[in-house]
Amino acid sequence: MKMHFEMKSDGQLMSERGLNTGGRVQRFIDQECIRLMDPYTPRRQGNLIKAATLGTKIGSGVIVQAAPQARYLYYGKLMVSKETGSAFASHGESKVLANPEKDLEYYDGANPKAGKLWFERMKEDHKESILAGARKLAAGGHR
Repeated sequence: MKMHFEMKSDGQLMSERGLNTGGRVQRFIDQECIRLMDPYTPRRQGNLIKAATLGTKIGSGVIVQAAPQARYLYYGKLMVSKETGSAFASHGESKVLANPEKDLEYYDGANPKAGKLWFERMKEDHKESILAGARKLAAGGHR
């Protein structure tokens, strides 16, 4: 008895399920993370959430919030001028952590959940729903 079978490559199988880089599953995850981060992201004019939408290549698996204040607000620690100790610094002047360290206070009128480490906090609250949606897409469903 002679048997013959063909098997698809790992790459073909991954691509068919939308699990390849830039595939529908990764695009879904990126879009959901940006959407679900919104209520956790500090906002005055909404620049940070806009920065995530504009700075991220959907499907890359990397969310980029390309705004000058993003890192400062994300970690939520007061930074001050080396020269004056003021929270305001001259253009080009470096800042250091305040001594003693002090957490930033976030205005929460527009976003009651706003605060530091917004991606991590969003993930804590929504990880399972994001993964459930990704599993559904990978299994051939639509979202």
